[in-house]
Amino acid sequence: MAIRVQQPGLFTTIQDLGRYGYSHLGISPAGAADPLSFRIGNLLIGNDVNAPALEMTLLGATLEFDEAAVVAITGADCEPKLGSARIPFNTAIEVPAGAVLSCGSMLNGARSYLAVQGGFDVPLVMGSASTDARGRFGGIKGHRLQSGDVLQVRRTKASPVHTLAPESLEALASHGPIRVTRGAQQDWFDASAFEKLFSCAYTVSDQSDRAGLRMKGEPLRPREPRQLLTDGIPLGAIQVPQDGQPIVLFVDQQTTGGYPKIANVIAADMHLVGQLRPRDEVRFAEVSIPQAIEALREQERRLKELLP
Repeated sequence: MAIRVQQPGLFTTIQDLGRYGYSHLGISPAGAADPLSFRIGNLLIGNDVNAPALEMTLLGATLEFDEAAVVAITGADCEPKLGSARIPFNTAIEVPAGAVLSCGSMLNGARSYLAVQGGFDVPLVMGSASTDARGRFGGIKGHRLQSGDVLQVRRTKASPVHTLAPESLEALASHGPIRVTRGAQQDWFDASAFEKLFSCAYTVSDQSDRAGLRMKGEPLRPREPRQLLTDGIPLGAIQVPQDGQPIVLFVDQQTTGGYPKIANVIAADMHLVGQLRPRDEVRFAEVSIPQAIEALREQERRLKELLP
């Protein structure tokens, strides 16, 4: 089965849950920027949660299906349509053979996900189908979708499909400030820097992408000017460069760096980072390591309860 790309959208790539275990080689994890929405999309149509799907950023793609298929669209609402008819969001949808599915601008976030039953059939690179656009590998020859691309779908037996109640999704998603723990160089910063980080609002800069989200707001300064030897960077680290404006390192991040890390976004809130748009306001809140672990356990528990 094949799907033809009529219009690729702004930045559409094939992703799975990421490419882990290669940071020592300088290879970022890549993967879905909003892993929670990605997993929900696959669960809705009976796929494995790691089945390759499309990640669409700010403006969605227009796709033509040569055969009937079952899809689900999750994440930010992109007003999906089959032909001229609006179709439901966060549910399994049957797409007839020859139909054209179009996704528009994101209404309430930065990224939408389109999962198709069976998953997209692309070669695995280091165990993952994720597109690393900076490294130019994975997905469709390492690049974002282009008009005329033909996407192959894995053949699979029909699986049970599901519909989610809106209140179920509301209970699952995190709300409020993005939660962080203190970072590897926390001792470089005094109480005033942490007070700014946890009390002031920051704005997502236009100079943000999947590698990192640059913030604008109250500058953060170390106690004294110091040089840091380049060291490893965990996913979600908040670096403080010389101008004091924090950067949240994201899924296509570099794996080493020389700026001090004041904090780190917790795993349970990484999906919130994936839905941030330029000029969105962001607030951060501190939690402990045990609280971060419990938040992730609670999220996983709610995810398992989401579907029968």
